Amino acid sequence: MPPVSKEKNTTVKEIFKKNKVLIGVIHCTPFPGSPQYAGELVTAIYDRAMRDAEAYIEGGLDGLIIENHGDIPFLKPDEIGHETAAYMSVITDRVRREFSVPLGINVLANAAIPALAVASAGGADFIRVNQWANAYVANEGFVEGAAAKALRYRAALRANGIKVFADSHVKHGSHAIVADRSIVELTRDVAFFDADAVIATGHRTGDAATVEEIDEIRSATDLPILVGSGATPDNIARILGQTEGVIVASALKEGGVWWNPVEQTRVERFVAAADEARGS
Repeated sequence: MPPVSKEKNTTVKEIFKKNKVLIGVIHCTPFPGSPQYAGELVTAIYDRAMRDAEAYIEGGLDGLIIENHGDIPFLKPDEIGHETAAYMSVITDRVRREFSVPLGINVLANAAIPALAVASAGGADFIRVNQWANAYVANEGFVEGAAAKALRYRAALRANGIKVFADSHVKHGSHAIVADRSIVELTRDVAFFDADAVIATGHRTGDAATVEEIDEIRSATDLPILVGSGATPDNIARILGQTEGVIVASALKEGGVWWNPVEQTRVERFVAAADEARGS
């Protein structure tokens, strides 16, 4: 099978200066304008994000993704208010100044253009986009691939240094409308549309990608592969044996629940298991 990208991509190593990276997700609490926002001062939202960032970094993770996961149920990209990007830009800038680690941005749902705006304003290194190529049916309805408009917007910002980490077979959705395309073909589409890394996920937040799915993705591309959900101390050795890293959150939260604060002792146990795997 001929390659669809021009050359082997080393984006993950270039950003993180190491192999086998561990990236924690800051699940921001609800922003003003979202249904579950309770009216607290926005400084409380910022402070919670900073505490989670500190627990992740002090626990030994290599980088962070800032995400508006508290804004459930999520809107389609064109319906998201400008305030979301504004609040996320403030958090991104504060985290970058305090911790000086690689940062990514994920604006849900599938809002690549707001994510690029946040990354540019806040100094982040990459964005995560759940549906980069093709389209799918999600909780939010019909969601189209973001690549064409997002790449043009990135070029307009003169921000081509901001990289794209894109899911191959995104969770929380049905792929019936592209059911005639295998994971291999979906992955090749992501690479063809100039993503810089590919993310494998389970079916929903906290579910692990299977060995078989990772192998299918690996067979389709030379792009770096990360697992985007379901990593735990018990399976991290297996995951790092197949990929360039993981994106993790739920397993490192109090009680293993995504909306709870990050628990530093959980982070430390996770990093210890990962370090054992990386050392071997």
